[in-house]
Amino acid sequence: MRTEAWTEENKKIMLEALRLNMGNVSKAMEAAGIKCRQTHYNWLENDADYKAEVEAINEANIDLAEGELLKNIKAGVTTSLIFFLKTKGKGRGYIEKVEQKIEDRDRKS
Repeated sequence: MRTEAWTEENKKIMLEALRLNMGNVSKAMEAAGIKCRQTHYNWLENDADYKAEVEAINEANIDLAEGELLKNIKAGVTTSLIFFLKTKGKGRGYIEKVEQKIEDRDRKS
């Protein structure tokens, strides 16, 4: 039977593996020696501290990606500019709209 200390130590190992693998659960499990993916999801569901740490890791990864996006924008990378405006500039009209024309074929002219 697994002890609570064993479980807590493995949570710490898994969290560090998640940090090193940018939140990739499969790679983190492999690095941490966790065999059952459900173990991670059980910890998320049942341990608020573990869940908070995982969420912090995910937020840090988003911050990293946003930083890289902003570097690309400053460097004039067109695709980064377009992506930024489509996501953050919607309120200013930077959005693609699809217009559909629906005709009633049963209507008599």
